[in-house]
Amino acid sequence: MFVTPYDPVWAERGLTLADSLQAALGPLALRVAHIGSTSVPGMAAKPIYDLQVSVSDLDIATAAFGETLTEFGFERRAYTFDHVPAGRDDPQEQWAKRYWNRRVPGEDQINLHCRLAGSPNERLALLFRDWFRAHPAAVPAYARFKQQLGTAVADIYVYTDLKDPVIDVIIVAAEEWAAATGWTP
Repeated sequence: MFVTPYDPVWAERGLTLADSLQAALGPLALRVAHIGSTSVPGMAAKPIYDLQVSVSDLDIATAAFGETLTEFGFERRAYTFDHVPAGRDDPQEQWAKRYWNRRVPGEDQINLHCRLAGSPNERLALLFRDWFRAHPAAVPAYARFKQQLGTAVADIYVYTDLKDPVIDVIIVAAEEWAAATGWTP
């Protein structure tokens, strides 16, 4: 099982990692945010920090960040698009990203998602986090789903694919909440 119970250290550590990357990447990184399940109080998660770097140009940022990220132990991966939620007819290009991860033994494990500022995938990552933070009663149900899925499925890629439709359902509720409250990233 790769999903573990919530660790209260995740919140502070995620912010520290985001701040360190913000400083290292400089002004091309418009914002570095701790996102994903480790950023949600009480949420079970893979003990891997998801960080999002918001940029104004993916190609320029990719070229500029490469050496710095390599020095931090990151490796560039081939993922260049995010999943488009069911019911959306956005062109795939609007969901472009660049992705690195760090899997250095003895160090924090990190997934680094570089997305265009103002893009739907940048917004969705922040909305997912903020909706769960505003709805702590929903956290145990989603955490239990992830734990059961993680127990049933050994392949991390299959796990992710099976999780996407559930996230799509959550996003419907999150979008309604965002509209009702005036939430913005």
